[in-house]
Amino acid sequence: MPAGYTGKILRANLTDGRVWNETLDEDICRSFIGGYGLGCRSIFHLIKPGIDPLGPDNILGFFTGPLAGTPAVGSSRFEVVGKSPLTGGWGDANCGGDFAPYLKFAGYDAIIIEGASDRPVYLLVDNGRAVLRDAVEFWGKDTYETERAIGDRHGGARVACIGPAGEKTSLIAGIMTKHGSTAARSGLGAVMGAKRLKAVAVNGNYKPSIARHQEVEGLRRQYLDELRRIKVLGLSYLELYHRYGTSGWTREMIEIGSSPFKNWGGSFTADMPDYGGLTAEAASRNRIHNENCWRCPVACKGILDKGRQEYPYEAGLRRPEYETQIAFGAMCLNNNADSINMANDICNRHGIDTISAGTAVAFAIECYENRIISREETDGLELTWGNHRSIVALTEKIARREGFGAVLADGVALAARRIGRGAEKFAVHVGGQEPGMHDPKLGIARKNDRLSAARYLMDATPGRHTQGFGPSGFEGHLLNCLNLCLHAGYKIVREPMRYFTGFLNSVTGWDTTGEELLKVGERAATLRHLFNLREGLNPRGRFMHPRMLGLPPLTSGVHTGVTIDIDEQVNRNLDALDWDRTTTAPSLKKLHELGLETFAP
Repeated sequence: MPAGYTGKILRANLTDGRVWNETLDEDICRSFIGGYGLGCRSIFHLIKPGIDPLGPDNILGFFTGPLAGTPAVGSSRFEVVGKSPLTGGWGDANCGGDFAPYLKFAGYDAIIIEGASDRPVYLLVDNGRAVLRDAVEFWGKDTYETERAIGDRHGGARVACIGPAGEKTSLIAGIMTKHGSTAARSGLGAVMGAKRLKAVAVNGNYKPSIARHQEVEGLRRQYLDELRRIKVLGLSYLELYHRYGTSGWTREMIEIGSSPFKNWGGSFTADMPDYGGLTAEAASRNRIHNENCWRCPVACKGILDKGRQEYPYEAGLRRPEYETQIAFGAMCLNNNADSINMANDICNRHGIDTISAGTAVAFAIECYENRIISREETDGLELTWGNHRSIVALTEKIARREGFGAVLADGVALAARRIGRGAEKFAVHVGGQEPGMHDPKLGIARKNDRLSAARYLMDATPGRHTQGFGPSGFEGHLLNCLNLCLHAGYKIVREPMRYFTGFLNSVTGWDTTGEELLKVGERAATLRHLFNLREGLNPRGRFMHPRMLGLPPLTSGVHTGVTIDIDEQVNRNLDALDWDRTTTAPSLKKLHELGLETFAP
């Protein structure tokens, strides 16, 4: 095996309790590297078409890459992969913290879990040894309690776990680590809950090999020097993220029109001209210190002191990031920063995606305002725009799957069907998943294909805001195969590919080129898409809420009168990809070019 890899995948069957090792193939590693590229390649044929995502036949994978546990900047992320119960197709979720390097230190590049236990268990992986342990005592505990208790029991092991939302198979449940880092998208926390797997704990002292250690350290210094020189919003990139995290961009995103308001139906100019509670300063005013993911110099995780007055969350809460501020703030016309902190704490404790949860609350408010649901149905909550007390109370109900919260706990698509009476009109989703908090109409104004509406519709995980669709997305897919952090600056440095090839080659000893790595990104995107085609899911047939396309056009704000020709965007990129315009199937020529002909649907 090349340096950087352990060469081993841990397999576990929860039905019969078996654990065993498998060897990684070097050629497959070079073609897919890691993250969701290697993840999809590894479990594609293990998941049979048509299986129930919440049944024992679904597979859940935790995948690192060759850079985990090395000096490469931002290399502490991992991907969770499997079939999504939220969308019915391919699912993946990205997360930071310390889990990825410690999985490598435990002696493995990945973990693949199959079957389902008849009682709660957790998987302990320690220095190349793995065992399933009883988790009855932890079932029902929140993610903070679970992570602390299991970690302490096993000598500081790093823990990825679910909370009560995942246990109750909420389809918007995520997988949590490091007191608030979340593998949030695709509902994979529900898969973990259905398997009765409370947590995965990893620990060890294996040191990943590095082919050219001095070279990777030198490249790290060059990269950080460049980040210190880059100025954004009046600060160096490193200083902006250290002070504010992604909330440092919130004011800018609102003013340029990237942030949706009023459940995607309004604008800040008409509906919320005072958004002072959504600024970076508001998010950080209770900050006591910062934390970083493993060896990350950006250290963007702001840690808050205890809340006061009506929102007394405990000290140690993670500062809300941009997506959470907009989901529980702008989307609900809520300008109360303390309530957003509280909603964030509820979601983190219970293990739930803040994008989906905030969208569910905004959907419920609009249904209430339009008299589709009554106060009796909402358990007495007055769900009006900006009513922060009701927003927090409903978030708690969603997280606990109690009362009216149970109607919303599986996302807005299912909630609208449960409610009926025209609620579908206000359910903003793409293919069953709530979209990220970035308005694709901005892509029209900026002439930026990476920001197009097509990415939300056509990515294998619909509603995904961190990807482009078509050739503009290859670099983003590569980033998730390398398991490098988007917020470590790779989208802002002058030549990101120099660092991608530099870090990868100096760690592994390979001689990859930028062209080869872009093919890795394309290959990963294509294989994820082939998984969905095998399930009978053509993304052209997905529902995408018309508000996201400017239908009807907004009458105020930055995007007044703007509409999106989604067919033009999709067709242009399908042609560039060499995928059929109608079926979206890649041509055989393209599949041969990518080495994926054996995966043809």
